[in-house]
Amino acid sequence: MSACQRCGANRVADMTVKCSDRCYVQMEGDERDHQGYAPRDMGIGGGDYVYLFWCLECGQIQEDENSGAKFPLPPCKLEAP
Repeated sequence: MSACQRCGANRVADMTVKCSDRCYVQMEGDERDHQGYAPRDMGIGGGDYVYLFWCLECGQIQEDENSGAKFPLPPCKLEAP
């Protein structure tokens, strides 16, 4: 397990979720939403799987070194006008 990218704690949790085509995402404070497969352009996996890595000390979501996603991410399709 790697240390948190923000606070350095060794309390990083790792979760894999298989959601098939039942993923729901909504932008905070917005009416735009997505239903279906997990979006691939939000840095959380995509398709049937969502991967989350977060620090149990400070709550920071961690970059997944295997996904190639680097934060900050460019605007995703859900953010498009």
